[in-house]
Amino acid sequence: MQVLDIDQIKAWDKYTITHEPISSLQLMERAASACFQWLMNNHYNGKQFTIFCGKGNNGGDGLSLARLLSEKGHSVAVFIVEGKEIGSEDFQSNLLSLQTAPSSIHYISEERSLPLIPSDTILIDALLGSGLNKPLEGLTKSLANHINASGNEIISLDIPSGLFADKTSLGNTIVQATHTLSFQCYKLAFLIAENESYVGQLHILDIGLQTDYLQTIIPQGQLIDESLIRTFFRKRKLFAHKGLYGNAALLAGSYGMMGAAVLAAKSCLRCGVGKLTCHIPACGYNIMQTSIPEAMCIVEGNEEFISSFTSPDKYDAVGIGPGLGLRASNSSLLSHCFLGNLKPMVLDADALNSISEDPALLEKIPANTIITPHVKEFDRLFGKATNDFERMQMAIQKANALRIVIVLKGRYSLVATQGGNCYFNTTGNPGMAKGGQGDVLTGMILAFLAQGYKPHQAACISVYLHGYAADLAIAGMAMEALMPSDVIEFIGAAIKKKLY
Repeated sequence: MQVLDIDQIKAWDKYTITHEPISSLQLMERAASACFQWLMNNHYNGKQFTIFCGKGNNGGDGLSLARLLSEKGHSVAVFIVEGKEIGSEDFQSNLLSLQTAPSSIHYISEERSLPLIPSDTILIDALLGSGLNKPLEGLTKSLANHINASGNEIISLDIPSGLFADKTSLGNTIVQATHTLSFQCYKLAFLIAENESYVGQLHILDIGLQTDYLQTIIPQGQLIDESLIRTFFRKRKLFAHKGLYGNAALLAGSYGMMGAAVLAAKSCLRCGVGKLTCHIPACGYNIMQTSIPEAMCIVEGNEEFISSFTSPDKYDAVGIGPGLGLRASNSSLLSHCFLGNLKPMVLDADALNSISEDPALLEKIPANTIITPHVKEFDRLFGKATNDFERMQMAIQKANALRIVIVLKGRYSLVATQGGNCYFNTTGNPGMAKGGQGDVLTGMILAFLAQGYKPHQAACISVYLHGYAADLAIAGMAMEALMPSDVIEFIGAAIKKKLY
């Protein structure tokens, strides 16, 4: 599924109106019908509704929904924000139709006429849609605050009123939806952490827009879903042998942090790498040989940390960072790894933290390397962003400029590639917010890189399967209980369920 900007979404509506053909009023009715059906399928049948409408097309959606609900016997009260402007043509048509339905229509013209909201009514927010271009102000702002203060369940149509679709809304007044019913595709605002408290639970409803339109545009981004990773994945051949599936090196671990190396090594092998060699400090030798006998081990450096890398040229891919520790020697180690290296690499954790302490290393990172920072690591590498939109744009720009792939980890992990393409992951759950999950992801990415997948493919497959394995593991337990090692145990099931 594509992620489109507002201009593209408007153009998609127009394309459908022209090529189906269908009138804009009929398309509005289709959207309202999809919302009505969602309500009926989700335990809202028989409920009382209060619908707040602006005078644009979002308000028109609300009026159409009000008519459908009232015709089926629901108690519906409609409140329209009155202003100087007249309503859109489709809004006026739906208002005329609603006047023949058994619903009550009221107008709000000033703050003192804000209605008393009954505690047992479901609030429908149809004030302003995704075409919003300035923060809420005046009466509409007061009404949004009034809705938020009610304590009632709130369902926003298209997008919570006051939320910008394509840029930050920090500091603005925004309706805080319990559910958001949006149409056909994701908007960028839905994928950004700073908007979580406004969007609530998101539901994308199909309203039958013409899919041919998508062939005519370059989308803002693309969701990483099952259909996408199936286009990347290669099943094993009948006459397979380990030499076909890559020889990977993992530089990981230090005194007190060998667990990170264990997690990365286990997840790497679970993702099908043919051969894995762990380059570790001496203190981790017995730990690795006992914990994961399938991996080979080479002791590098001294007793407590890694300071060298033997024979990097013999590997198909290299992973560096889990449990590495922060030491002055890391700069020379990374420089050695980067120098003349044409093999794909994945960098995480203390490899990234070491680069942030020695920024000159950024320019030495080989092209096609994958880096996997969380938000704080990203800010240390590239500078602190003032909001999530700015950070996302910075990731896209830096990936293109450095010719690398950046996996900015989060609820919808962003995979930014050279060339400006970006992908948003759709799997995973809050139980993954625990130390060690990044080590698991590093091992997975390393495995797919070693098997010959292109960097953006390895990143997309790994973040999707990582999240889906966590979704499988979470069944039957509280999210708080989820361990990174639990996720590793479900990687095989995730691959089988989604790719076979």
